[in-house]
This record gives sequence, structure tokens and C-alpha cells, in this order.
Amino acid sequence: MSKQDNVRANNNGGIGIFGLLGVLFVALKLTGVITWSWWWVTLPFWGGIALLLVIIAIITLIALATDRK
Repeated sequence: MSKQDNVRANNNGGIGIFGLLGVLFVALKLTGVITWSWWWVTLPFWGGIALLLVIIAIITLIALATDRK
């Protein structure tokens, strides 16, 4: 494997904005800066998955509704 292939294979993008926000919110909660519920603090970690599941459910319901007609 050449050096260029190795660099390309190791470039995965890092933590991402939601992961960074999640870590920041947890640190702020643990230090007492914010008094939010833990549900809101951890939202960046599970919010994207929840949104995806809601979209899939809506698409499924639309598909089922149009199939019956």
C-alpha cells in the first residue's frame, strides 16, 4: 500500500458536531453550569437516531396508506 492510499484510508472525519455538542453539554452539566435534565444533555447523542426512526415511521405510514387505495 502506498503512502497516499494509507492517508486516504485513515481519513474518517473525526468526532462530528453532534458528538462535540454532547461532550460539551455533559461537561457543563457535571460542572453545574447548566441545570438541564439529562434527557436534554444527552440529546445530541441519541437525537439523530430518534429523528431517523420518526422519518422511517412516517414514510412507512404513507406507504401503507397509499397501498390500501
